[in-house]
Amino acid sequence: MSILLAQMRLAQINSYRADLEYQIQLISSAKLDISSQINDIVGLGSDMEPDSPEMKALENKKERLYQAEKALDQQLQRFQTQLQMIDSEEQGVKQQLQQSIQRAYA
Repeated sequence: MSILLAQMRLAQINSYRADLEYQIQLISSAKLDISSQINDIVGLGSDMEPDSPEMKALENKKERLYQAEKALDQQLQRFQTQLQMIDSEEQGVKQQLQQSIQRAYA
């Protein structure tokens, strides 16, 4: 019975890992998009007067993008930590499964 439970847990772990990896991929893509937007703003701002209202609006937008990027970094770190935890749990479940198989056929 413990062999079946270990196999079921491994399936759950693999499903959760796939979800985490997908979320990490989405966040990485969003970060690339934000970086591109920031670079576009920097390029636009190079032709403007520093005190102009347009430049101040661009600076505000750039700051909001930096904040969004920071929030994405925090989410990315959280998902990567969860992925490491899943890896550790998977190793433990695999060891339990191996021990259960050895006990069952010993």
